[in-house]
Amino acid sequence: MNDNIQIRKMTCEDYDDVNDLWHSIKGFVLRSIDDSREGVERFIRRNPDTCVVAEESGRIVGSILCGHDGRKGCMYHVCVSPDHRRRGIGKSMVSFALEKLKEEKINDVSIIAFSKNDVGNLFWNKLGWEMQDNINSYEIRINKENIRTENKE
Repeated sequence: MNDNIQIRKMTCEDYDDVNDLWHSIKGFVLRSIDDSREGVERFIRRNPDTCVVAEESGRIVGSILCGHDGRKGCMYHVCVSPDHRRRGIGKSMVSFALEKLKEEKINDVSIIAFSKNDVGNLFWNKLGWEMQDNINSYEIRINKENIRTENKE
């Protein structure tokens, strides 16, 4: 990985830059409430040590929202700017987050990668994560105002 890349904990002050990164990635799915400033700040306050960013020369080039419920960890919005991929940044961010989860005595971690996310699925497979084919994933939106949109560009 490039020496100019710093992997560090995400803070609430990073929101604007992280949000810009999310909006720059084609196919990235965002939710109107959960991924708003208030929603992300709530997540970071609940998980102050496990959310991660990669920064180069003051610019956020990668992020992970990572948290746990005291039993199992989960990573959301794992991404690296397309022009910074294949440099070990994603792997370094995942290692950082996993180490923080270990410190909090979390033993199992999951990631959700959409089936059509070829880049993400290849990344997780290369890192040795196992796709679970013995479970079904269900979701219900209890707040209909939390609208899901996918970046088209």
